[in-house]
Amino acid sequence: MQCKGNEFLFWFAESQLESLVFSQEFKATALLVEKHFLYDNVPDQSWSIDSILHSRQYPIKKLNDKQDRKRVLSNFKWLYNRFQYKEHRFYEEVLKMQMRLFILEMWHTFANEYERRKRTVQSGSLYERFVHLVQEHCMAEREVRYYANALNVTPKYLNFVCKQNSGATASEWIQRYTKERIILFLQNKNLNIAEIADKMMFSSRSFFTRYVKKVLGTTPTEYRNRLE
Repeated sequence: MQCKGNEFLFWFAESQLESLVFSQEFKATALLVEKHFLYDNVPDQSWSIDSILHSRQYPIKKLNDKQDRKRVLSNFKWLYNRFQYKEHRFYEEVLKMQMRLFILEMWHTFANEYERRKRTVQSGSLYERFVHLVQEHCMAEREVRYYANALNVTPKYLNFVCKQNSGATASEWIQRYTKERIILFLQNKNLNIAEIADKMMFSSRSFFTRYVKKVLGTTPTEYRNRLE
């Protein structure tokens, strides 16, 4: 990745950064947020999932608009100031509220870019349209046949196209996106396992548990216990 002036770079918890090189006049503002604090203060879970998955695919955001640049830097400053003011009588509550405001402001700043990319993908190749459909529907649809029907091709041909373009089959892509959503939901302690199963349109908690065991190698409860 290469990040230039007026650009914003996301990287995620447990990422490994290496081979960093800076230009001579490099100057940047960085914000490091503890993973659990971030997840516990996400205002809207559906927007959070879309935002995280999109940012993993496109981690560098160009801030072309002067107001956007000003807003991002202001958000950093407000959150930093709240963090520093530990004498506040309601320090923890205020910091959590500021974190939520920060996230909403960042979503607002990058929403137009996110929507523009979605529109571009919809008019793209068969493979690009498939990946877009998976991002949109894997909460409820996890069979290759559903996406093949939506794209007017056979499941065999869709698997072939995906393998040719990415090295992974259609079913592997579906499982990858579904797995990421499951992990994000399980990391949110505000949702119990039955609620997650319901959000992801599984017919029962036991079916959800079997699916999680298949893709994560552990049950939902065991996975959550490891986070503690």
